[in-house]
Amino acid sequence: MKVSIVSIRNFRRLEDVQFSLEDDHTVFVGPNNSGKTSAASAFRLFFRRGEFTINDFTVACISEIDKYGDDPSISLPAIEMDLWLSIDPDIEFGRVFSLIPNVSTDFEKVGIKLRYCVKDAELLRTEYAATFPVVEGKSRKTLSHFLSLPNNLSRHFAVRFFALETTNETTKATEIEADEGRRTLNSLIRVDFIDAQRNIHDQESGRHNRLSVAFAAYYKHNLEKAADNEEANRVIDENNSRLTAHYEAHFKPLLKTISNLGVPSAHDRTLRLVSSLSAQDALQGSTELYYVDAALQHELPEAYNGLGFKNLIYMVIQISHYHSQWLSTEKGRELCQVIFVEEPEVHLHAQVQQIFIANIWKILRETAKDAGEENAAPQLAISTHSSHIVDTVEFDKVRYFRRCPMKGQKVSEVSAFNATHVLNLSDFRPSSEVKPTLFEKEEAKLSPDEKAVLIAERQEHDRRMTLDFLKKYLKLTHCDLFFADAAILVEGTVEKLLLPQMIGACARGLQSRYITVLEVGGAYAHKLSSLLAFLGIPYLVITDIDTVDAADARRACRADKAGTRTSNAALKAFLGKSMRDELVSLKYENQIVENRACFVTFQRPVMIKLDGADHEMHGRTLEEAFVYENLPLFQEKSLSFGVDFDELKTAEEIRDSIYNEVRDQNFKKTEFALNVASSQSAWRTPAYIEEGLQWLEKRLSPPVPNDAAPNSSAKVAV
Repeated sequence: MKVSIVSIRNFRRLEDVQFSLEDDHTVFVGPNNSGKTSAASAFRLFFRRGEFTINDFTVACISEIDKYGDDPSISLPAIEMDLWLSIDPDIEFGRVFSLIPNVSTDFEKVGIKLRYCVKDAELLRTEYAATFPVVEGKSRKTLSHFLSLPNNLSRHFAVRFFALETTNETTKATEIEADEGRRTLNSLIRVDFIDAQRNIHDQESGRHNRLSVAFAAYYKHNLEKAADNEEANRVIDENNSRLTAHYEAHFKPLLKTISNLGVPSAHDRTLRLVSSLSAQDALQGSTELYYVDAALQHELPEAYNGLGFKNLIYMVIQISHYHSQWLSTEKGRELCQVIFVEEPEVHLHAQVQQIFIANIWKILRETAKDAGEENAAPQLAISTHSSHIVDTVEFDKVRYFRRCPMKGQKVSEVSAFNATHVLNLSDFRPSSEVKPTLFEKEEAKLSPDEKAVLIAERQEHDRRMTLDFLKKYLKLTHCDLFFADAAILVEGTVEKLLLPQMIGACARGLQSRYITVLEVGGAYAHKLSSLLAFLGIPYLVITDIDTVDAADARRACRADKAGTRTSNAALKAFLGKSMRDELVSLKYENQIVENRACFVTFQRPVMIKLDGADHEMHGRTLEEAFVYENLPLFQEKSLSFGVDFDELKTAEEIRDSIYNEVRDQNFKKTEFALNVASSQSAWRTPAYIEEGLQWLEKRLSPPVPNDAAPNSSAKVAV
């Protein structure tokens, strides 16, 4: 049996989410405060019978609870978790019998609902009114405040259990008696947790953080078999006898002194020190973990190895411990096990992160196989902020936790996203660039049905190719897209190197956001659009106009030449324009595309003052546009470009020289970017980039209450 689908409602920021779990491992990703930890916490509270608090309800639910305090016609909300389990009916029927409302129906999955809800709503209102009576002219404490007082919530709320049945695309819930529901749940699923705060550090004071303690716990719970105990006890008994003799010899004078004091008295027994070590006590209290150099046989104590290695060992011990505990349960073992691992990347460098995630489930599978139960491997649910871990797992195993407004709220009405939407990347289907109109002439002889089939086949092939590109791209770039508030897609290295300074100069609000910068070029930016739309991540595309001769697409030409085309695939895909004149005439609002989630910006004509007169300059690339808009700095040699501007007398000479210099095969773009980035000159961000950055800044800055404090943190991922 496996847990296949999980639904959680009204819990913290998980207002209404659903996600699937893979049979082996599932990875939870998303920005900070997007609900990944809350998903694990919901399991902890329902399965470990933890104490819910009033703050475990969503903000909207707390508002409804307060309304009920004054209006009993309002229904009190409940925290719910639905679990759908895939089963083998021939083997597991008996355990899940109480979850099957109709035994005559063939089934391969069963469902159970856990609902944390009020036991007696009227009694709750009565006690609330008695504790906080209505006094005329005074406001009384809210019902949520009453429930936040010690023991009030646990006295009035409890977990109820329901069997779930799906019929005609609707789900019916049939209540199960509480004790039977708890027994059924406990017999089906075991849930274990490895938290992010694992208390492994380098301090030598105290022993609670030592790995030897972890080994001792593993020994106690997993290795105390009869044969093992007999051998361990024989060794310990021999040492206990020797230590007792040693104590008698060395403590004889002290014991004689004590006896001379009359303690114990003459009729009492004599004192004797006896060693009483046990195997577990010896391992936990008197054993050190050493790292041995295989070549030199030199031993170093535990404290001399890094936190990463300690953390890796600790996680493996804990996961193996939980798995072994489950496998060794001799009576009433749960049918499946889920282990939540939070932030395994803590203290681990990139390579070790990838090794861990790539191998841990294989190790567990081998452990189950060695135990003679090949299918008894746990399901791992791993939450992470590491792009290196995401690089290693299959695309379909990722679950993306996206921040979103609460139900009924518009983006323009909120200052923060207080809810979560979970996306299964296995559901992602990229859009196709293949258009039906492309085949009108080529396939004119085909019948409409044949043409439709051909178009469908080519579109599906294009989708597969795009998906393959995205998977490879994300792996090659160690992309942190899944943890970002927004993305900026740039042409190349120059933009990527200069972007942090440009953001600081003209869009400082972005410094308080986590922005991922992806170097994709003009040929591939649009291929990311369907993934970004699926994830709901706003993005800015900074690209080049890349003008070419209208009659020969292989022949580049200056951007100020009328009647030319663009060779930039992204501009054509996003804006639907290919002619230079059409592109430069676009209005600001025409550059906002993809359901207003994307802004596409490129070089536009700018007016430059030269010898007291205004001249229109139009860069074809970033380098050209940058030089045009910072021309005085290059003329006075505060910045260098490779062109002697003293010899250039006219605007046309300047245009030709700048264009030819950038086009020259010896022009070093990265060196140019580094020189600009390290310059102390107050250079200006090109207007088209400034416009795009300010759009993104505004897009990420919904209305904020007047008394809200600004966020001063800063991070830009490049």
